Amino acid sequence: MSTITRLPLNNGVEMPALGFGVFQTPPDETRAAVDTALKTGYRHIDTAAAYGNERQVGEAVAASGLDRAEVFLETKIWISDYGYDQTLHGYVKSAGKLGVEEIDLLILHQALPSEFDKTLEAYRALETLYSDGRVRAIGVSNFMVEHLVALLDKATVVPAVNQIEVHPYFAQPEVQAFGAQHGILTQAWSPIGGITFYRDSGHTSTLQDPVIGDIATKHGRSPAQVMLRWHLQQGRSAIPKSTNPQRIAENFAVFDFRLTDDELAAIDGLDTGRRGGPEPADITLANFGRPIPEA
Repeated sequence: MSTITRLPLNNGVEMPALGFGVFQTPPDETRAAVDTALKTGYRHIDTAAAYGNERQVGEAVAASGLDRAEVFLETKIWISDYGYDQTLHGYVKSAGKLGVEEIDLLILHQALPSEFDKTLEAYRALETLYSDGRVRAIGVSNFMVEHLVALLDKATVVPAVNQIEVHPYFAQPEVQAFGAQHGILTQAWSPIGGITFYRDSGHTSTLQDPVIGDIATKHGRSPAQVMLRWHLQQGRSAIPKSTNPQRIAENFAVFDFRLTDDELAAIDGLDTGRRGGPEPADITLANFGRPIPEA
């Protein structure tokens, strides 16, 4: 089994750098995918209330035979549960579905800039959960610099993590740099550009990019492995996802080679500045709000 790189968070908690994601994984496929990931060696599982598969993640972890302390569980509060009391209850729902008494990392899924007062109250609830020992670390997701500035002005606990879209075609260097300045670890969702992209060269995927392909050939690796290695060597956490056992194993086999400084720079040079996911400003309760089931 590969030796997993671990990253220290700003409160001293250590988190496996490479996590296994279950975004858009149907509930009836989630348990098998997480089971495969844990058997492969992953020890960090990332889910969310809005994914609708927390229960299946928890079932897979419970059935794995692994000690609870060996698996780092991360989940997210959806915007419909923002507000102080609502977020405290959102934690109860997530912990119940996961079947745990303590969540390793609990984060806010979006900044919800149109109603940022609710975001601040939701984060205050995370701070309460943290001080009460019900979560080991807290953080945010899809927060841009202006959202982080506004949050830090009111927060008593600096977020440990900001999970954002980061891949070779959209690296968000300004958000990453601000996080680094304040001790906030960048965690990449869509780390291998799973969202479709269109470039002038005609290819539509980072997996088809000739620069990444040439580097992969030199190392005898896949383009996906090269991109994950790029994240790890630059100090980020990355959350790849798959339901294919071969891909799950391939994505995990990234701890036994290194990219050169020139190769890292070449991948950095692919940034288009074009976002693939939704604009954070477009996330509103009117457009994206939906109730999170109790069970």
